[in-house]
Amino acid sequence: MDMNVVKRLRSFWTNSRHIINISYRPKNDEFKKTAKVIIIGILIVGVLGLILGIIISLAIAGNLSLI
Repeated sequence: MDMNVVKRLRSFWTNSRHIINISYRPKNDEFKKTAKVIIIGILIVGVLGLILGIIISLAIAGNLSLI
């Protein structure tokens, strides 16, 4: 392996560790709020997908055959 590549990898690793050490870490309550928003968003997308699936199934097949 070329020594230049090793130097570049070592420099990248050092810089990455530095960025991670000084980066902002969310507090526990901020993390919980973010998780709640993400879960609510996933549920909304899932419910909308189910409703669209039912509507399309009824429009195409005339009955509720989701399988």
